[in-house]
Amino acid sequence: MKILERAEYASKPKPLTCDPKTSVRDAALLMAERNYGSIIAVDSEMNLLGMMTERDIFQRVVAMSLDPTVTTVNEVMTKNVRTAKEDDDLLDWLRIMSNERFRRLPIVNDEGKLVAVMSQGDFVSYTWPDLLENATTLAKATFQNSLSAPMILGGVLLYTIILIVAVGLTT
Repeated sequence: MKILERAEYASKPKPLTCDPKTSVRDAALLMAERNYGSIIAVDSEMNLLGMMTERDIFQRVVAMSLDPTVTTVNEVMTKNVRTAKEDDDLLDWLRIMSNERFRRLPIVNDEGKLVAVMSQGDFVSYTWPDLLENATTLAKATFQNSLSAPMILGGVLLYTIILIVAVGLTT
């Protein structure tokens, strides 16, 4: 499924953006005011220049004892940000984000202009119902023909007896 095909994608709020010369303090106030975990530094044409996250603030400002009123977003933002396109595969990006351990993915259009930001949580919440439905369908297809109700009940009964014996042995 493509990112654009999710109904929820259309309702995503506009990304929180700032000029890279914005002070970290001012950017953090915007983030706090709107309850965002990141802010995207863009130029006047909405070209993505970098991203500053809460983690960047903690690690690159607070931990380094920098003054957030004079330190700019440009000085602490991540500059080589991974971006996706609206027609990219949603599950591919969920896998990439999980493997590479980042949580926010800017979405850009064909001209490279910022249009949205998806979080790993967005992807999981959007795909969770689909994954459950697929698992249910697969389980039905796998077990429906090979297992009967008495066999399933027998398995549950055997499992229960094993648990009772195991608990009895440990006490």
